[in-house]
Amino acid sequence: MAATTPGRGLRRDPQPLKRHSRLILTTGEPAGIGPDLALAAALLDWPCELVFAGDPGLFAARARLLGLELEPAEWQPGPAPLAHRAGSLPVLPVALATGVEAGRLDVANAGYVLKMLDVATDGCIAGRFSAMVTAPVQKSLINDSGLAFTGHTEYLAARSGAPLPVMLLVAGTLRVALATTHLPLADVARHIRRDLLDATIDVLDHGLRTTFRLPVPRIVVCGLNPHAGEGGHLGREEIEVIGPAVAAARKRGLEVRGPVPADTAFTTAALAETDAVLAMYHDQGLPVIKHAGFGHAVNVTLGLPFLRTSVDHGTALDLAGTGRADPGSLFAAIDLAQKLG
Repeated sequence: MAATTPGRGLRRDPQPLKRHSRLILTTGEPAGIGPDLALAAALLDWPCELVFAGDPGLFAARARLLGLELEPAEWQPGPAPLAHRAGSLPVLPVALATGVEAGRLDVANAGYVLKMLDVATDGCIAGRFSAMVTAPVQKSLINDSGLAFTGHTEYLAARSGAPLPVMLLVAGTLRVALATTHLPLADVARHIRRDLLDATIDVLDHGLRTTFRLPVPRIVVCGLNPHAGEGGHLGREEIEVIGPAVAAARKRGLEVRGPVPADTAFTTAALAETDAVLAMYHDQGLPVIKHAGFGHAVNVTLGLPFLRTSVDHGTALDLAGTGRADPGSLFAAIDLAQKLG
């Protein structure tokens, strides 16, 4: 990433890049830090073309609030992507439903957030963008508006017709995938089914081969219960579901081990022999990845017909418009998207 400090970007003529290096960045909940992070990215040089989805008036107002010299301009697609120039702000316009005050949610703008995702998804499927980068959304607000919304991962899969999205968190060489995502803990065990695990392992293996270009991915599958069930004394999911799924994957020629106790799978020695860990539920895998790289980790959705990366944090309403939001995770998401795309 050819990045500079904010406000001191290297000004130079943009250079044509490879054909697939134009990214669409959805700027998330308008009252949160998503617009702030997008503006921080716009202040840097990037070796890819960046297009910012959102309301131009919101970007202009937030820039004034933050004391930034940035003016949005409607994006005009050229025949080939151009490297992003520090200080430029090309916008794919999506209109807000109502005005925005930094840090103050308004349910009226829930549809605006989803419209950005729709426009970006359609553009990726049509080939106008090589990847999507997403800033955080406020899931509770969208649901409060009466629109069913589980999360980016599930919404993008439904919009694009993908049968099974797999959430993969990346922090350096540490990669953690999830078999289940946004479920209450009480519901997790009944969702750990053989068909789900078979498909998830296949999507994970395929994504590691194609997106991350690993010729023979080494995958470790966690158990659901403490000590991976302790031979059935602490639960039988490992014996009846997880173990058979691992055995079947190995018969398909995949390099898969497990079920392994989670407290063993994440030791330094074990990770040295692993390309990705498949955790059974959200809080089995997320604490590890956030301890390893909070603020710089990237969420990658596998199984979509396009590449999508995202930040590893939420909307941070208390930081919106203050200038104190850390853009590190968004920068990492952009950097990974342009490298993998």
